[in-house]
Amino acid sequence: MAGGDRPNPGAGGPLAAGGRPLIITEDPLLLDDLLRLCAAAGAEPHVHHAVPEQSGADRESGDGSDGSGGGAAGVTGVAGVGWESAPLVLVGDDAARRVRGAPRRDGVFLVGRDLDDPHVWQRAVEIGAEEVLTLPDAESRLVDRIADVVEGAGRPALTVGVIGGSGGAGASTLACALALRAARAGERTILIDGDPLGGGMDVLLGGEAAEGLRWPDFAASRGRVGAGALAESLPELHALRVLSWDRGDRVVVPPAAMRSVVAAARRRGGVVVVDLPRRVDEAVAEVLAQLDLVLMVVRGELRAVAAAGRVSAGVRMVARDVRVVVRGPAPGGLDAEAVAGLLGVPLAGEVPVEVGLPGRVAEGEPPGAHGRGALARFCDGFWQRALGSAQGVSA
Repeated sequence: MAGGDRPNPGAGGPLAAGGRPLIITEDPLLLDDLLRLCAAAGAEPHVHHAVPEQSGADRESGDGSDGSGGGAAGVTGVAGVGWESAPLVLVGDDAARRVRGAPRRDGVFLVGRDLDDPHVWQRAVEIGAEEVLTLPDAESRLVDRIADVVEGAGRPALTVGVIGGSGGAGASTLACALALRAARAGERTILIDGDPLGGGMDVLLGGEAAEGLRWPDFAASRGRVGAGALAESLPELHALRVLSWDRGDRVVVPPAAMRSVVAAARRRGGVVVVDLPRRVDEAVAEVLAQLDLVLMVVRGELRAVAAAGRVSAGVRMVARDVRVVVRGPAPGGLDAEAVAGLLGVPLAGEVPVEVGLPGRVAEGEPPGAHGRGALARFCDGFWQRALGSAQGVSA
């Protein structure tokens, strides 16, 4: 992706899946707070008052004779969980000096309450902590990190938004095809319908009657939404999960709910495709801020390009990477390079008009299901470039 690598979930890299955090403190009030936050994140921690005993291999790396070199001596680990094996370690500020000799590792956080302590960062450096988290201000941040352990968070999903530069550009068709081709390539995929007036992505996939939650069910969400719980609650259509709208009257989801749901989908990993409305309101801005790439679909016609210029201006105020997909060629219209040049947006490619596609969709075949069609070929090529490089989407 232009401008950087795919997002990193944290400085320490992916955490071990399904692990239990380790708490090290003798401060009863701090321990109560940490247990409460673990409960909020759905985690059952291990608690020690000193560094748990290390593995034999780790003990051989240093003498450990004074409890400070080669690893700090401490109480015996419980059920094999120790300083090395815990996916996340929360060290109370009261216990920082006692863990200075422990081996350096990722996923260590120093937790305290005194915002004005000038020496707290020095203690954090001494134990190799990634961050200093001061309660209560950092409670939300800490709950997120603990929940990541419970969910086994790794690399976030490659998250792609699709938006029409004008009406009838075919953005929903492309979004559906991208998600379907990603799922058929073996990627864990979620398709999110971000356009309440678009008619429903579940309808486009032939699953309007499928069981599962829709957007109105998430309208009250404000805090963290579990990634696994989200995916399992959604309808599964053509090997992908779909979050769409129901047939009711609700057409608005609060920005906080939109942010929480998209963030949960990203944490699940794999691929997330979002079908976006052309109007950028506060809720859509929350989605745009989490996207790795926005594909703007534009017909190769002058009026369509003029309309797309207005859409692009709003999207580029929030999105980090916007590229144009040109539908065409249009008889007597503009070629793909000319469209991209007029918009001042990098060209992601051209999707030729596919003869017979509207008829097949009308008969119940989802866009992109016909693997030999022009739309499927474009999507397959896009994912090969996007997922075939650790650097993200190639230009």
